[in-house]
Amino acid sequence: MANEEMLVLNKLLQEFENLKMGLEPEVLSGWYNKIASDAKGRAPGHLVDSIDVIQDPILPMKFEFKTSRRAVKYVLEAIDDNLEGMPTATRLYFQKLSEIIQNESMR
Repeated sequence: MANEEMLVLNKLLQEFENLKMGLEPEVLSGWYNKIASDAKGRAPGHLVDSIDVIQDPILPMKFEFKTSRRAVKYVLEAIDDNLEGMPTATRLYFQKLSEIIQNESMR
């Protein structure tokens, strides 16, 4: 019984480690850049320059996703299309980002 408990605990620890890995600055930066690139690929030429991601050099967990109101649609589509490939924590992070972008664009 103790061996089974250890297996369960090890599995839980691995799950927590996987969740934590999805929120590392390097992971988030990679996904931000992938989404920005995909959004630029979808957007008409005149909107491409209005899509940009800026990572704070001092606070690496702080990102700013700059986009014009007309380009929001392409950013949201890029987020949606990439969610399945993301680790769980990263997916939850970008789902929340998508919600924030939608709310901000309606103001």
